[in-house]
Amino acid sequence: MKTVKTTLLTTLIAMTLACGYGSKNYAPVAGTMPAITQLAPGNANAGGASFLLTVDGTGFGSKAVVNFNGAAQTTTYVSTNQVTAMIPASAIATAGTISVTVTNPATSGTGMYGSGGTLAETSGPMSFTIN
Repeated sequence: MKTVKTTLLTTLIAMTLACGYGSKNYAPVAGTMPAITQLAPGNANAGGASFLLTVDGTGFGSKAVVNFNGAAQTTTYVSTNQVTAMIPASAIATAGTISVTVTNPATSGTGMYGSGGTLAETSGPMSFTIN
């Protein structure tokens, strides 16, 4: 009887491991890489008032964030090809050229044990001129 129990237990363990319940790599996968094609407006006057920046491109996620000179701005998702952000007057106080990027944030996994998440991805920079 002990041999039957041992054999049954060994078989169950082997079947469990064969069904994918063994060690897995649950690391997140690459997310969608956004790309910027155009900024509107493409420049602003130093010391000017706050303004709405429209960012056109591709691959924008519904929770994409516009980064203006490295600082995340309150962003409104319009479509996978457009997002907007209100740029405060304090961000354009002095003349210069700054960079604008868009980040699709990481997502948590929803699969078993949290698998299926994605990494945050940030577009290449586009220059914005403050005159």
